[in-house]
Order: sequence, then C-alpha cells, then structure tokens
Amino acid sequence: MSPADLVQGIRSLLGTSAQRRLSRWKIVSRRILALEAETGRLSDEELQTRSLALCYRAQCGEPLRRLVTEAFALVREAASRQLGMKHYPVQLLGGLAMSEGCIAEMQTGEGKTLTATLPLYLHAMAGRGAHLATANDYLAGRDGEWMRPVFESLGLTAGVVQSGMSSADRRAAYACSITYGTAREFGFDFLRDRLLGRSRSDGMSALLFGQPSADTAETDSMVRIRTHFALIDEADSILIDEARTPLIISSLSPEETELEEACYLWAASVAPRFLLVDHVTHDPVRRQYRLTAAGRSLVHALEKPQALNPAGQLQLYEFVERAVRVEHDFQRDRHYIVREGEVVIVDEFTGRLAEGRKWRSGLHQAVEAREGLPPSVQTGQAARVTVQELFAEYTHFAGMTGTASSAARELKQVYGSPVSVIPTAFPKQREVLSPRVLPDAASRRAAVVSEIREVLAQGRPVLVGTRSIDRSEELSAALAEAGIAHEVLHARHIDREAEIVARAGQPGRVTVATNMAGRGTDIKLDEDVAKRGGLHVIATELHDSSRIDRQLFGRCARQRDPGSCRQYVSLEDDVLKNGLGEEAARKFQHRSREGLVSGSIRSVHLIPQFLRAQRLVERKHARQRKMLMHFVSRRNTAQHRMGQDPYLDTPS
Repeated sequence: MSPADLVQGIRSLLGTSAQRRLSRWKIVSRRILALEAETGRLSDEELQTRSLALCYRAQCGEPLRRLVTEAFALVREAASRQLGMKHYPVQLLGGLAMSEGCIAEMQTGEGKTLTATLPLYLHAMAGRGAHLATANDYLAGRDGEWMRPVFESLGLTAGVVQSGMSSADRRAAYACSITYGTAREFGFDFLRDRLLGRSRSDGMSALLFGQPSADTAETDSMVRIRTHFALIDEADSILIDEARTPLIISSLSPEETELEEACYLWAASVAPRFLLVDHVTHDPVRRQYRLTAAGRSLVHALEKPQALNPAGQLQLYEFVERAVRVEHDFQRDRHYIVREGEVVIVDEFTGRLAEGRKWRSGLHQAVEAREGLPPSVQTGQAARVTVQELFAEYTHFAGMTGTASSAARELKQVYGSPVSVIPTAFPKQREVLSPRVLPDAASRRAAVVSEIREVLAQGRPVLVGTRSIDRSEELSAALAEAGIAHEVLHARHIDREAEIVARAGQPGRVTVATNMAGRGTDIKLDEDVAKRGGLHVIATELHDSSRIDRQLFGRCARQRDPGSCRQYVSLEDDVLKNGLGEEAARKFQHRSREGLVSGSIRSVHLIPQFLRAQRLVERKHARQRKMLMHFVSRRNTAQHRMGQDPYLDTPS
C-alpha cells in the first residue's frame, strides 16, 4: 500500500459516513488509474476478451465489488479509444458512488454522461440488464448512440427506447445489455407487460376450463422489461419533482361521455361569474375551491342547456368548482400550451412539454373546455404506477444530478439512497454578484434589459432564466423593443433546443430560457469570450425549488471557464405568496416597496425573506410527497393482503 493510500485508509475510518465513503473511493480510484498502463497495452481483441471474462465471473456470482477496479479500468480504456475521452479521477469517484447505490451530485459540466458508462457496465456484466433513465427522448437517443461504441468494444450491446417505437423494437432494445430511455417509457412498458401478463394468465385459466385462450398476438406484444439496475439522470427532478405524478394506462369508461362533455363546457362558460368570497371559498393549502350557499343558489339560477337535464345538482356543483379552480390556478403559456387543438402540459421543473400527460380528476378536461376545445373522453384507469413505485421494483438503482444535496434528507428517507457530493475536476471560477430586489415585475424587467446591454458591451454572452413561457415572451418583447437580438428557448421551440443552447456561448449572444434542467447540451465558450469573463447568467425569479435556481447558475463557469451570475426578484413574485401566504406577502410588499423606491432599503436586507418563502414552499411540497408515499404504502399493503396487484387493481 502506497503512503497516499495509507493516509486515505486512516481517513476512511474517521469523519462522517459521507467522508468515509469518499476516502474509500479515492483509494479504489487510484488502483483503477494504476491499471492504465496495463490496459493500454492490450489490443482491441484482448480488451474485449478481458471484458467477456469479467462478465463470466459476474454471471457466475462473483460479487461486483471484487470486479469494480478492473471493470472501471476497462471502460476507461474503451472510452479513450472509441471517444477520445478518458475518465477523470473525479468521474471515477462518481462512478463508484453510483455503483454502490448512491445519488452522485456532480456539478453541471463535469461529464455525467461519460461517468454513467462506469456503473452501467458494471451492473450489465451480470447479464440481467441495466437501464439509464434520462430527462427526455432526445437525450436518451443522443447519449445511447454516443456511448454505444464504448459498450460494444467491450462485448456488450446498447439499445434505446423512445416514444412511438413498436413492441418488436422495444423488445430488442430491452434485450440489450444496456438500455437508454426515459422514466416515462420504462414505466409504461412496465405497466403494459404487467397487463399483458395478466391477460395471458387469464387466457391460460380460461383454456384449462375449456374457454377460448387469450389473443396470442396481444401477449406477444410484451417487451419483457427487466428491473435489475436503473441509473437515473437528473435524479432529484425525477425522484422528487415528478414523484407525485402517476403514469396511467387508461381504459374507456362506460359513463355517458356526452353528458360529461356538456357539463364541462357549460361550467367553463359560467365560471367567470363565480366570485371569490361571495360565491366560492378558497383553501390555498389544499388547493380547493368550494361553493358557498350563494354560489349554489347561483348554480340553480343559471340557465342551462337541455343536455344537462340528466345531471344532478351535486354533480353540477363539482363541475363548477373544478372550472373555477381552472379559472384561477391554471394559466395558459405557464402551466400549459395549446398546440394543434390539444392542451399540452408544460412541466414546471424542466420547462418542457409533458407529452402524453394529463391532469387528473377532470382538471385536464376542464382546461380543454376553458380553451373552447372538445373535452377529451373521461377515462378510467387500467394500470397506474408512480415513479417512486417504479424504481422500487428495481433490485438496484442509483442516480446522478448537479443539485441533490439540498434534497439529501428526502432522498435518503424515501428511497434509502445517500447523496454523495463529488468534488469538481477543476476549481470553480464563478463570480456570484449581489442579488437585486425590484418593486414590481416591470421595473425588474427594465433592470434586466439594462444589465444585458452592459454585459453585451463587454463582448460576453448572456443566458437569462425565466420561470414560465409567458414571462420569457414578456422579456423577449422588452428586448426586441430595446433592439437587442436574442433567442428564446422554451416548450414552443423544443425542436431547436440543442442548436440554441450550443450557440449560447458565442460573443454577443443573448438566450432566454424557461428552464435549464436536463437540457443536456453544453454551452461552449469562444476563446475570446473566456478571456472577457465568460458566460453571464441572470435568474429573473426564484423558483419554488432552490435546486432549479442552482441548475441555472451551473450553466456558467463550467470546467476551467470563467463566468458570473446574478439573481433578480420582485415584490410581485409568486414565491412570496406561495410561501408566506397572501396576507403576509401583501404586508411585506407594502413595507418594502416605499423603501426600495426611496433607496432607504437595500436588496441585501430583503433577500432573506424571499429565501425563507422559497424554503417554506419546498417544505410544503416535501410534506405533500411524504403524505403520498404514506398513502401509496398503505394502499399497496392492503392490496397485497387481498391478493390484488397494486398496479392493476387500483381504483381510479
């Protein structure tokens, strides 16, 4: 043992559990690096032979911890030959963390895509499949094709699952050693296999009793997804932000859809007539709207089409309450867009279109009615699974992200996965400028435009993060009025995403983006830009989660590049109302506005209140997720006791 390993070994016995893990991984990483000369002398054929021999040992039951040093050394050499990239020591640390089931926090730009090849290869050696869940189809396809040569040079296969693929193509992708896809696709394939498995089981039972068997073509549609190892990219976003959204396979409901459509359309037409306090009470914590006695009287009094005659009064109350909630809580171009006659949800955390997703409990149909679209047929559910339940089905799973530490407690409590913060390959050169608080959204917008103009004068590019599509378009209009050329990246321009992000580091470039989580494309700086101070990032509003703000700032000062960032907020921002409550937010705004205008109050004195409001919102969401976890756990336990399948026998 070298002196360095001896010192590290002593450190591995001291400190916190996270420090002990990191010290132990540093010892292993040095052993991996020590094999560089040996693996470098191997021919391509010898490299593959060594890999297949290692796979044989894994499939014979040898523990992966005994194989990890040689396995990582082989992947590192294969990546060097096939991609011209060799894993940095810190990437080895990240790979070791994930191979042991941790959530690795690696800063934006530290090469998580390449790092992922290490745990994927290690777990794929057992021959039972390894899945990488990315944020979207684009990243799944790009990363799968990019890393495929590395795995193939080691004798393994790699496939990609994407929306719109046939069952045969999906089955071929899942038969590969390693499969790239999205959590959504893995979840739906898991449910379809389960449904088809039950269909085949029912068919066999019927055959035993002399009845017709199940449709062979249907049961042949199983893709045979294997739940051995899952590696989750943007793990905090998928495991926390999307944990409350179930994946549902629908089945047609026998209810009279014509009556429901008429109720949705009528309720949407009369919703603006119902006033808060007078006709409707609002519970912001539970996000509920309830008709008062006056509100119910108004429902009675309003003229109704004949198509509503079969509907009962209680049913009409529910439709009106739902329509009023949509009227107040759902904003077009923030929560959803209308595209080709269809309402498409905009994911709050990624700024992307949530293709195929619908709000539950009739809310989606209420939004469609509000937009004058025919409400889609109300459906029951044949199968459902939450992201939390899906990944609990895997024997092993791990994750990687740039912003897990602030959610470490929840990830440990819910998933049993510790968060390991991996050091950066090079010291950060990010300059964090003092945040600024403005009295209102208009003055904040003017201040942002002014700062953009100043930075452009230095020959540097600017990336501006907004919270929603409508805010980005408001800022875009202000920039256009100021004569500043710019690009806008949000859910409407998703087809040009990679192109827009890749150009964002050029001199004089201004990019306005709704969200930078999971974008997956590096912003590469021109050499002149780096000399002039690098990319400047402006956040125009605090998100409900501080992790989203950190992801945005992580876009500047990557690797050895310089960069700077600044946070802007205004007294009209949603985070104050969502965190402090409407009354407390109103008082804070009243106290602070005059001081800001007169100059007697500085931004530095107000920022703590904004951050407090953000923390309160985060805690509220965490409580909601905890309640969901408790409910799901109790429901699953009860269904197991009754001999039911919790994914197929859950009532809608």
